[in-house]
Amino acid sequence: MHTSQPYSPARLTSPGAAKLPRSILIAVGLIYILSGLIFRDPWKTDDVIGLATMLTAMNNDGVLSVLLPQVGSLAYAENGPLVTWVGLACMTLFAPIFALFTTELNSLILASRVPNLLWFGLMSYCVWHGTLRLAKRREAQPLPLPFGGEPTPAEYGRMLADATLLFLIATVGILWRMHETSHVPAIMAFQALAFFALSLQLYRPAAGTLLLGIALACALLTRGAVGATPIFLASLLLPLFHSPFRSIFKWQIVAIVLGIALFLLWWFPARAFSLYWTQQWLLWNHSSFGWPNVTGLYKALRDLLWFLWPTWPMALLAVWNWRHWLRAPHLLLPGCLFITALLTLLVQTNPSEPELALLAIPSAVLAAFALPTLRRSIINTLDWFAVMCFSLTAATVWLGWVAQQSGWPPKIAKSIARQTVGFETFISVPALTLAVLGSLGWIALVVWRTRRHPPGLWRGTVLSAGGLLVTWLLLVTLWLPSLDYARSYRSVSNELSTALQTHQAANGCVRGQGVGLGQRASFYAFSNVDLVFDQRCDLILQQLNRRDLEKGELPPPNNTEVLWIGHRGGDRHEAFRLLRLLPASRNTQ
Repeated sequence: MHTSQPYSPARLTSPGAAKLPRSILIAVGLIYILSGLIFRDPWKTDDVIGLATMLTAMNNDGVLSVLLPQVGSLAYAENGPLVTWVGLACMTLFAPIFALFTTELNSLILASRVPNLLWFGLMSYCVWHGTLRLAKRREAQPLPLPFGGEPTPAEYGRMLADATLLFLIATVGILWRMHETSHVPAIMAFQALAFFALSLQLYRPAAGTLLLGIALACALLTRGAVGATPIFLASLLLPLFHSPFRSIFKWQIVAIVLGIALFLLWWFPARAFSLYWTQQWLLWNHSSFGWPNVTGLYKALRDLLWFLWPTWPMALLAVWNWRHWLRAPHLLLPGCLFITALLTLLVQTNPSEPELALLAIPSAVLAAFALPTLRRSIINTLDWFAVMCFSLTAATVWLGWVAQQSGWPPKIAKSIARQTVGFETFISVPALTLAVLGSLGWIALVVWRTRRHPPGLWRGTVLSAGGLLVTWLLLVTLWLPSLDYARSYRSVSNELSTALQTHQAANGCVRGQGVGLGQRASFYAFSNVDLVFDQRCDLILQQLNRRDLEKGELPPPNNTEVLWIGHRGGDRHEAFRLLRLLPASRNTQ
């Protein structure tokens, strides 16, 4: 390093890098990922689609539905097959065990969520160890104190690695997405693997290159070009700067070639099995990029403000306070991953939450490096903001539950009742006990912060992660039955299945008309109802606007017979109608 290099903006004493007990970090991670992962139905859209592709692969003989994701008879030529493969393997291994304690369908649902533990574990490991390697570098160290007392590189790196993981857990936008049976947890895990691989290349180029190639291939097999582009661009962009990454440019090329080669091991057999599926997959990837819709882009950028909370303000502070060190790996690596993910978002024709999720990891890493550059007064202010914010959210969840159970306050109770028409409220003692214990834990955490005044710089991240965690725990204990009733298609799927048992011939089929992908996947997942595209089917399932249907504005077509009408509990918009084509009508089809 040149002697003209500016002084480090980080100021930290050894007590500020006090060790966070591993048991606390592990407990926080387990509570985070397990809460909301069990005891609920899959919800639309991405959650139930992921389950439906796994069930299709399990139910159908042959290689096609395993090699190429399907939702029943529908070629689901989006994303990639890797999540389906891992889910199918977990269903095969764990569903027979879970079936000893619950129904066959519920055991399959539980088994399909085992990969979420894998994705979260991989993401946590890679983010923690990647940050540790960057923080232990000389460029990232705090300014040496005149009389000593600064933390060792190992202590400093461990503290920032803990803070990064806690920041990631505290990120609001990924909370629900990490619990989905979808591609989002997987693509975040592979982005974390790429982050770790790039940090490892500075020390062990061959091992880092191998991991980077695997991460790139897995991203392609998970989310296609949309998921792999940020990793690909960051790998090429990093060596362009006058930084330690310039010396490993040849390794980046090797990693990219390796990633593409691994991807082609799937692509060529897939193309041989189904030219239609692979062409649709290429079309989806191509159509995902283009000039974005102004309204959609505005909405995505607006959503970033809450999606990346509370990390984005801290990330901006890190970039400003370390502005003279932007070419140092601890700023350059997460900065490049953030910029490439943002550029990918900006050129999406329809940017949505899965694309926003790719900004969460680099934002959390940058936010952690802001901590040692902040004055104590600012850190204390942020701590108190977290206390007030999450205490308010927890109190709001409790107030809503009280309103639903007692009818007071009346305005809130009326609003909730309108969203859950037909739902019969009840009190689950185990869930209520967990909610009370979680609330008491939050109170204890706040008391610990205010009375003990812990010196560790991670104290604010513990408050943010703990606050979001208790809010999430309250939602999935107090509100899970209501949310399941409002968002699950199990009941309406069972009604449709009963109607089909009465009216469907032994070898008959059902054709979908205007049925959305999430609804189609729900009917398949819950009742094994496969909506095909055969015009010869004598049964037709329509998805209609419920209000228009109730007003009589959507009469059934001529020469059809209405067999069944149903809707999801509490849903004021969707309705489903099962029709039978009369013989004269079938002859004209």
